[in-house]
Amino acid sequence: MKKDYPRYTLRVSKEILFKISFVADFYGRSKNREMEYVIKKHIQDFEKKYGNIPVPERFQDDVVEEE
Repeated sequence: MKKDYPRYTLRVSKEILFKISFVADFYGRSKNREMEYVIKKHIQDFEKKYGNIPVPERFQDDVVEEE
């Protein structure tokens, strides 16, 4: 896995954080992986409805990760 991903601080309520932890534990993922999964799913749904989002080359990842 690529180690130099940009960091982003996400502020959420305690309740949302608890629920993310619960779901992540259920699926055997970390909270970070669960949030990444949810975000990717949301983007996929968006692109399915509205078309692909063009990504400039400088923002493209070199490593393709498995789900």
